[in-house]
Amino acid sequence: MIKVFIEGHSYKHDLFELIRVFFPGEEIEFINEDDTDTEELLIHSSLLDRADYNLACSKIYKDGNLIKEIIINIDDIHIQGISKSRIIKNAIKKSIYDSLINLIDGEVPWGILTGIRPIKVSHDLINNNKDIYEVKRILMDEFRIHKDKAQLMIDIAMSQRKHIYPLVENKYSLYIGIPFCPSRCSYCSFPAFAVGNNYDKVGRYVDTLIYEIKGIKEIMEGKWLNTVYIGGGTPTSIKSRDLERVIATVKESFKSEDIREFTVEAGRPDTLDMEMLKMIKSMEVDRISINPQTMNPKTLEKIGRNHDIKSIISSYNMAKDLGFDIINMDIILGLAGEDLKDVAYTLNEIEKLDPENLTVHTLALKRGSRLFNKNENHDEASNEIQRMLKLTEAKAAEIGMFPYYLYRQKQMVGNLENIGYSKLGKESIYNISMMEEKETIIGAGLGAVSKIYNPKDNTIKRLPNFKGLKEYLNRMDELIEKKKNLIIR
Repeated sequence: MIKVFIEGHSYKHDLFELIRVFFPGEEIEFINEDDTDTEELLIHSSLLDRADYNLACSKIYKDGNLIKEIIINIDDIHIQGISKSRIIKNAIKKSIYDSLINLIDGEVPWGILTGIRPIKVSHDLINNNKDIYEVKRILMDEFRIHKDKAQLMIDIAMSQRKHIYPLVENKYSLYIGIPFCPSRCSYCSFPAFAVGNNYDKVGRYVDTLIYEIKGIKEIMEGKWLNTVYIGGGTPTSIKSRDLERVIATVKESFKSEDIREFTVEAGRPDTLDMEMLKMIKSMEVDRISINPQTMNPKTLEKIGRNHDIKSIISSYNMAKDLGFDIINMDIILGLAGEDLKDVAYTLNEIEKLDPENLTVHTLALKRGSRLFNKNENHDEASNEIQRMLKLTEAKAAEIGMFPYYLYRQKQMVGNLENIGYSKLGKESIYNISMMEEKETIIGAGLGAVSKIYNPKDNTIKRLPNFKGLKEYLNRMDELIEKKKNLIIR
């Protein structure tokens, strides 16, 4: 049990997320009264806001004794492009970080950053500080980020900027969700349904989805559709003719010659055959994903992937023979039972296939996944996961790939990151747009989220689609009207 007492500020959520990094699996309780006599570890966080000074103070008590105290003078911190409120919050978090870092055996490479999109911080700093060396210093000193992660943030931001800037108000991307899979993987928390023998619900879903896409076309008239991404689920788990209907609706509804990138997730090799791949290629889709997650057969069986290694290789080779321009392959680090040798084997097998993109996920155990309650001690594997990430970084560089996007999730093993690698000129524009949130994303399909970006004031308005299948199928006109009202206003 970790007890936390806050005084003078309201950053409870931020402190909870940061303290959880240091003490994964521990219960964290916020108390209303300072209790320095408790036998539990007590963290006292205070903001002293005075007329002549502002201080962020953290005190750590154990068995009633003060064992650490950190005080940071906020008035000494000046960072161009970072608001005063953000500086205050950072100072409070830094005082917590500095007071706890020597109490644990492991490392906290991302410092005080606990958000999903750390590269956004890099962009903000680069936009306001032309000196890259100064940006790196700020990341390391003011955010406590380790040197290698700070350099990674800068490298990724610099590679992305040609796809982000200049900002264009009328530019947007379209995400289309197809929430069906042949079976549910044990680590999955996405809203997805097994296709099963009852295909009627799939047909009705596709009809409703097409209706929504046509509604979006009317709403977005006169705007530029930049990229399209069909995800899931596994879009290729539905019949080829139904997926073709969805793709054809997009091509017919929008100016297809202006679409810079069109992606279809073909993630599960057991959903791919020559008919499906030929159809996707004939629709001028230029990017697909074929996702093994691992190239170790025993692990595939454990996680509920109902396919073998041969089907991965066969599907990939078919796609290559058909001439797909970009093929992405996903792998997951931290799968149950896998060690560094298993990851090395997976990477070597992927190197033989020579994809254009490699996306490396660190396992995130969420409450919606079957693995969540079976692996409560996954955070103890933090050091092993870091070695795995280093191995994937080295292998990506060896095969001519560079990191181009990165994001983090809650409940990630080792509190680390997911990272996308690409060969030069083959990076996914949609992934960058979606992650850095400098472009409107319109979501179609069950659970999809629309994010309306306003470059004039750097704000985002969110509108989630219904997560329940019944609501999505029966309340589509209501949903389209909500989109229309949000976008027009």
